[in-house]
Amino acid sequence: MAVTEVDSKLLAELEAMGFTLARAVRALYYSGNSSVVDALNWIFENQNDPDIDQMPLVPVDINLESPKPFDITEEVKKKAEELRRNGAPKATEEKKMELEREREKKRITVGKELLEAKRIAEENERKRVMTLRKAEKDEEKRAREIIRRKLEADKAERRSWLGQPPGVLASIQPIPASHMEPGKLTSAPIKSTKDSELLTNCLRSLRRNCKDDDAKVQRAFRTLHIYVRNAMKNPGEEKFRKIRLTNPVFQERVGKMKGGVRFLELCGFERANGGQFLYLPRNKVDMAVLDSAMAALQTAMTNPFFGLLSVDLSDE
Repeated sequence: MAVTEVDSKLLAELEAMGFTLARAVRALYYSGNSSVVDALNWIFENQNDPDIDQMPLVPVDINLESPKPFDITEEVKKKAEELRRNGAPKATEEKKMELEREREKKRITVGKELLEAKRIAEENERKRVMTLRKAEKDEEKRAREIIRRKLEADKAERRSWLGQPPGVLASIQPIPASHMEPGKLTSAPIKSTKDSELLTNCLRSLRRNCKDDDAKVQRAFRTLHIYVRNAMKNPGEEKFRKIRLTNPVFQERVGKMKGGVRFLELCGFERANGGQFLYLPRNKVDMAVLDSAMAALQTAMTNPFFGLLSVDLSDE
């Protein structure tokens, strides 16, 4: 099969009227290749055929006779114009439908991509939340372990003060006076342990009441540490054993903090001059108590979980 051959002049006339090559060749071929009028009539009668714009194929041995010359009249031109007008809307409508089908395909594709992206985002968020929760649980577990070890260390230290062997828990009973050896102060460890607990609970109360402002708490701990250290290193100098309660710096760092003044009072400071000063009398400087205060402050400043998770004893 080969593309059919038609009269080139008739073909040129139909193309000049605006018809496509395939439609012009098909019209000339099926109208007998006789004249433009016959070709136009064929187009007019078959313009709705689905294959009207397909190039006709014929056997290679077919020879077409040369058509007769034909003059293009006004009537022929009008008919060609009418055919073009009738065919154009149909082609335009088909093109619009094709474009709409393409747009619909794109909308479906975009919709699927958006759903997949949303699913992936939700899955990633779920994994992130699970990871965060696991990290929080692990952190809480580590914090509890640190607190447990600290409590065990505190218990061991108290047992050491009481002269008990490690790992043995025994109730502390006061020793009767009849069993006390002359010159031996057997009640000192018990007093030291009680002081240490009271001092620690006082710092815990301070931390608990300002747990949302860690910087303020640490500043209060450092200030108390300075007061206690100065009193221990310079017990003979009054200026290191005397604090003005109305001092703005003292009030801002310690005085306004719940438990701050109470901690100093437990260290031996007393209110003097009508309550204007905290004063530590020289004869009441107790190095054991001050040493316990320093140890409690050191623990409070270095343990990030101090006073947050543990259960405090009464400081009464």
